[in-house]
Amino acid sequence: MLQSISDKLKSQRWLMTGLLGLLALIFAAWGAYGIVNVSFSPQDYGLKVNGERVSTETLNRAWQERQAQYAQALNGATLPPAQTRMLQQQLLNEYVRETLLRQRAQASGYRASDAQVLAAYQSEPGFQVDGKFSALAAKTMLAQIGLTPETYEAERRQALQISQLTEGIQLSDFLTAAQLNRIYALENEQREVRYALLPAERYAAAAKIDDAQIKAWYDAHPGDYMSPESVRLQYAQLSLDAIAGQITVKDEDLQAYYDKNKSRYSENEKRHAHHILISIGDAKDASADAAALAKAQRVLAELKAGKDFGELARKYSGDPGSATQGGDLGWAEQSAYVGAFAAALFKMQPGLTSDPVKTQFGYHIIKLDEIRPAHVLTLADGRARIEAEYRRAQASEIFGDREEQLQQKLEKGESNDLATLATQFGLQLGEVKDFSRSGGAPLGGKPELVQAVFSDDALSGNRIGGPVALAEDKLVIFKVLEHQAPAPQPIASVRDEVIAAIRKDSSTSAAQLAAKEAIKQLDGGANFDAVIKTLGVTAAPAAFVARGDPQLPVQVREAAFAAPYPAGKPEYRALPLDNGGAALLLLSGVRAGTAGANPKNDEQLVMQYMRRDRDGDMAAYLLELEHRATVKRNPSVFQ
Repeated sequence: MLQSISDKLKSQRWLMTGLLGLLALIFAAWGAYGIVNVSFSPQDYGLKVNGERVSTETLNRAWQERQAQYAQALNGATLPPAQTRMLQQQLLNEYVRETLLRQRAQASGYRASDAQVLAAYQSEPGFQVDGKFSALAAKTMLAQIGLTPETYEAERRQALQISQLTEGIQLSDFLTAAQLNRIYALENEQREVRYALLPAERYAAAAKIDDAQIKAWYDAHPGDYMSPESVRLQYAQLSLDAIAGQITVKDEDLQAYYDKNKSRYSENEKRHAHHILISIGDAKDASADAAALAKAQRVLAELKAGKDFGELARKYSGDPGSATQGGDLGWAEQSAYVGAFAAALFKMQPGLTSDPVKTQFGYHIIKLDEIRPAHVLTLADGRARIEAEYRRAQASEIFGDREEQLQQKLEKGESNDLATLATQFGLQLGEVKDFSRSGGAPLGGKPELVQAVFSDDALSGNRIGGPVALAEDKLVIFKVLEHQAPAPQPIASVRDEVIAAIRKDSSTSAAQLAAKEAIKQLDGGANFDAVIKTLGVTAAPAAFVARGDPQLPVQVREAAFAAPYPAGKPEYRALPLDNGGAALLLLSGVRAGTAGANPKNDEQLVMQYMRRDRDGDMAAYLLELEHRATVKRNPSVFQ
């Protein structure tokens, strides 16, 4: 549950920009409606785990959340009934396992101290403002998902208890030397391969496509030619800039803000300079150092003779960043430069040119142009900037208050009229005529917004959805006015797409057939080069490749490592390629891997297998818990 809360906090609060992903791990989130120890009537349960009830309502709400995430990941495609049942069963299993772990942790005496809970609570990223914990932000964000700080702390305590149990199990795992050697042998294995690509274009001309084929393909692939799902969306947007523009600025308030934040408007001394850098070829070579110094002195002599500093900088300077600008370094504080350069520059007087100054970069000739003394920007001089910052600071507080008030009003169902809410909270009204699962201008396509818009509640059109954060300083509420479900597009409008799909399928099949015929010849003893020559293609010489070699097409590499070891003669494969066409693969040798060839990769392999072993231990532990547990499932929970 806590992971889901964390994800929700990141996605729903305007201060955060995290994305919600598809939940698929066995410890998938509980949603905002976790397992609770309350009493229900005998028939009001979806699960019983060792006597602990999980309500039907809890599971159905969790399933609704999960459905929205699946729909987003599948771009609105409908899940088949069998897939739906499987995923619902997976959700039930997750609740069972999470409950069993919590029960075992508590029975085994695992406890989380108040200090640990407080530290975890305050370190939640969604509760941070400017890098620091904010009690107001925490309360506001938890309110958005229907939780109190006390409830969240209780759930965090349970999560810490579970983590103590699971970490203890996983950290007890280890790998023996023999296991490690076997890992290296397999994962660092190399295979000798040769392959030829048979492009689809070579066989495309042979495909004769008529109306009957087009109709048959169209009928066999209805899901490929659906119009995108979309809605007509009315929205109301709250933005920090709009609020800031409405702030009335009084002189006394602005003065107080300036006095409080005066340190922000102070500037250290800055100097504007030019330089010419004479680089040293080898800093450890005394002769090179001497040559560089001599050159710097010659350039300095030219300057003293009246030559232009900028022209000499463009001609001689070894600093690529400033040479083309005539050696101009712009305005900078003393801390912007290395020690010797800074010391020399900040002792100079405007208009003077220094003797050669040595740094780790070489010898510098420095000319000081101007000095801007340290100063504090006055309110009068910086009024426009200071007033803008004051407005934004005041607007931030109003923004947060309005967000919280708006959230509460929507949760209570006190209004279903966007125009009324827009007037009350200073929102900007708008409409998107065609908002799809890819989004729509001007709101964009942020996943949280798309998920909210295409949720069952929003599509019903009976309630206002949101608020959803579009950015740190913008949020939106909305109402679906019309819903256009995906529908089959007329065959005439997608005819070209259908023809392209048929041609790709046909040419790929022809290429694969040609590759299979080539294999028959190769098995009969024909020469590889002679066979591919008849196909009109060429192939690079055989070479050993690793499992992750990026130079091979992915399907070719995967097939090479999936094939059995060659037993006295080469192995051949004919492979259809995803982008069309086929490949003819020759596998002629295998070389066992060893440790040490790539130490960094070896370290990653060990970590990967340790994680795999630990996950296996955890899965076995969960299976044993389930075996010993008494679990009752309500077969009608999702009906």
